[in-house]
Amino acid sequence: MVDAARLPITAAVLAGGRSQRMGVDKTLLLFDGEPLVRRVAETAALVCESVMVVTNRPEAMIEADLPADVRVLTDEVAYQGPLGGLVTALAAAETEWVLAVASDMPWLEPSVIRALWEARGEAQVVLPVGEKGPEPLLALYHTSCLPEARRVLASGRRRLVAILPALTAVEVPLDTLRAVDPGLRSLVNVNTPEELLESRDDEPGDSAAPRLSVIEVGTRRPRGMPSERPVTVFLNDDEIATMQGSPEDLADLGVGFLLSEGFITDREALERVDVDHKRGLVYVRSSQTAPGDVAERKRYVTSGCGKGVTFASVGHARGIEPVESALTIGSDVIYDLMGRLARAAAAYRDTGGMHSCGLAVAGELVIVREDVGRHNALDKLFGRAWLDRVATRDAVLLTTGRISYEMAVKAAKAKVPVVVSRTAVTDLAAEVAERAGITLVGYARGGKLVVYTNPHRVTAEEEAQG
Repeated sequence: MVDAARLPITAAVLAGGRSQRMGVDKTLLLFDGEPLVRRVAETAALVCESVMVVTNRPEAMIEADLPADVRVLTDEVAYQGPLGGLVTALAAAETEWVLAVASDMPWLEPSVIRALWEARGEAQVVLPVGEKGPEPLLALYHTSCLPEARRVLASGRRRLVAILPALTAVEVPLDTLRAVDPGLRSLVNVNTPEELLESRDDEPGDSAAPRLSVIEVGTRRPRGMPSERPVTVFLNDDEIATMQGSPEDLADLGVGFLLSEGFITDREALERVDVDHKRGLVYVRSSQTAPGDVAERKRYVTSGCGKGVTFASVGHARGIEPVESALTIGSDVIYDLMGRLARAAAAYRDTGGMHSCGLAVAGELVIVREDVGRHNALDKLFGRAWLDRVATRDAVLLTTGRISYEMAVKAAKAKVPVVVSRTAVTDLAAEVAERAGITLVGYARGGKLVVYTNPHRVTAEEEAQG
């Protein structure tokens, strides 16, 4: 029996796109721990009598772990855009009304669906309209729209708005929807890696109800979950430290950690790096030896995820020699590099639980590394740069993670003049960066950035790196 609170609407989650701007099938990308398409379908099910997913890849929906009562339909004609998906949905709908909603709208609010329903009157189409025009991918369509939709599709046109002139439509102003969705988050689409990052970073406002779900024990598949393993680093025959990290690029991690902690400094002294992936062991052989007091040295628990460990205190950091570099960079170049980092961060797109770091030299992103820990991602990055003899003195460091003091210390030791994060910068990190002559940039996203220290290196005009 259908819940009385639900409306006589068939929700059609349109998931038939090619995801060309994302680079991977975005419908299966995780958002708050669940595939985008399932998140949208579950939200629609709170309001709509029935839910279907219309796709050109029905076999992929097995991985989405959709609720059992969600129907999966294949487009009548493949890859005809949203209009093709709507035609399929209207033809198969069990109700007179169909809600067309894109599969990449993670912040869909049930209250918005109800607001559209209340505005329908005698219309055939009910859709939000703003200054930029109609929003046909979150709209109600009566099944009487089917003949016109098929006619337009047969003419070679694939845009949903092409059917509107021949139909009776009710336009719902965005200001009306703001009453139930103040930030109009329901209309947010995720088409690119950058938009995915923005949406994942976006915190629900006070008006958003908590999203709660119950996951049955034993039904969760491990696919899409970030991996985490203990990794122990040895320098010659001395065990230096054990950390939790992602089991990829372990040679880079081991070398980078020893480098950032000052255990190795001479590239010519490095003999080899051996990795036991099964047991998570990294053996670095060098003619440089570990200090005899490693076991007794004081370790500092950092503010990093997983509680990172470093041998460097804030006092040590204040004694680092200042970075000297004539590098300047335009704000537009920073945005471009952050976009490239987002596109290169495949593990983050797949799991949503990874940090990414990138190194840019002369305006080109030359190295990208990822890990569940932001400190590890940075160590992997610097380790690979050191192994490949990539100079960091005039480079730009990019990271998706928060910059705390020990992250700033690692950058200062590598003599990186510009450090950019998509998120926050701590006060101690800013103090370290100021003393070390580093330009520290935070919140580089959404067309904005905040320059915390040494702002002379960042210009507002379009300017190549010097």
